[in-house]
Amino acid sequence: MTIVALLSVAPVIEGSMAGEVAKAVDALEEYDVSYETNPMGTVIEAETADELFAAAQAAHEAVDADRVSTVLKIDDKRARDARASEKVDAVEEHLGRPARNSGGTDE
Repeated sequence: MTIVALLSVAPVIEGSMAGEVAKAVDALEEYDVSYETNPMGTVIEAETADELFAAAQAAHEAVDADRVSTVLKIDDKRARDARASEKVDAVEEHLGRPARNSGGTDE
């Protein structure tokens, strides 16, 4: 069984959060999870809920701030095994194109 989650760990500090967020992401390396960080959080895949919760807790605890805001959104599809990439692939199949667009940015 694969459990997919969106983890967002953010220190409540002034200035850039990047260094502290990097500590949270780095903490995931100690766990048997796969992950991909994006601008809004980190998508994590784990085989068990225990592994997912342990990794999320480690990420939360890795941040050094007086106040830390952590959100964990879990998709536990128990009827069949589905990876995060399969979910994106299914949306792209319906769209008939990639599910991204760089329009409106200066990049």
